[in-house]
Amino acid sequence: MKLTKEELDRFGEEMDAIRRRVLDDLGEEDAAYIRNVVKTQRAFEVAGRALFYLPPAWPLAVASLSISKILDNMEIGHNVMHGQYDWMGDPALSSRMYEWDNVCPSEQWKYSHNYIHHTYTNILGKDRDIGYGILRMDEDQPWHPYYLGNPVYAFLLMVFFEWGVAMHDLEVENIVAGRRKMSENKALHAGIMRKVKRQALKDYVLFPALTGPLFPMTLAGNATANLVRNIWAFNIIFCGHFPAGVATFSQEECEDESRGQWYYRQLLGSANITGGKLFHLMTGNLSHQIEHHLFPDLPARRYPEIAIEVREICERYGLAYNTGPLRKQLGSVAAKICRLALPDRRRTTSDAPVAAEPVAA
Repeated sequence: MKLTKEELDRFGEEMDAIRRRVLDDLGEEDAAYIRNVVKTQRAFEVAGRALFYLPPAWPLAVASLSISKILDNMEIGHNVMHGQYDWMGDPALSSRMYEWDNVCPSEQWKYSHNYIHHTYTNILGKDRDIGYGILRMDEDQPWHPYYLGNPVYAFLLMVFFEWGVAMHDLEVENIVAGRRKMSENKALHAGIMRKVKRQALKDYVLFPALTGPLFPMTLAGNATANLVRNIWAFNIIFCGHFPAGVATFSQEECEDESRGQWYYRQLLGSANITGGKLFHLMTGNLSHQIEHHLFPDLPARRYPEIAIEVREICERYGLAYNTGPLRKQLGSVAAKICRLALPDRRRTTSDAPVAAEPVAA
């Protein structure tokens, strides 16, 4: 799947052309779409909060609040904070001002995700989203006995995903390895603690208290909704980044990268999930992770139409376009997590580079 320099240049030009065309076409339909999603999200939240006052409706309350949190994090928060709707000039949908329903402060998330991850996508040693400092998700990550717990760490990360994301910027594994000092995190602590207190007060004190004697049930319902959102987000994100066939890159081969090479890396370092319109909505259209990595600042609702053209271009250049149903991609991710818990058969720790033992955040 290697392309010549000339082919990479042409490939980049075709990707740039898609981006320019969509940017020139943005308008009222895109604005109406995101505003309708926001209205829908708020309606589900209000319905969920109200239904907690009716004990028999507890399952419906949890379901409604779960949908609200998923929409807020996936289709609204993630995409708004990418600047996909900054062109509207609406303060409520501004990447600089939006704060999502998550314990991770938006400013810290934008640095670790928008800048670090999307700039250095799948570059080992640069992209900290490869394993999140906790997991072994690539054969070129040196094996250590710690990774025998890979499946357990993955399960815990899934259950507490918003907390794992919140602590991502602290780089605990680098502190343990001596590559980072605790003092370097001092500027991050206040923002994290402020957001944690705000979320905990809202979900585990204020709203449960408003239901009076139903406090325990409301508390449990809010915790369950957060759990559902965490599990959903984890699985969608991991299926877009780590199924079989997704490529990683060394820092050396990405030096002096051209625009075409950057697009090439984004394409081969991502995977899509097939599904219907409702499924794509609930994933924040990150079921089109390939298109998201190619065009992170374009409104995600445009990814399905862009995907048709991107796939056709990939076929012309002989490039793999990694896509499949959720069950296939999820099974592939689970198999990789378990397989990489064990030493690579091609080498052992005796001939692999020495790495400091990571710890779970």
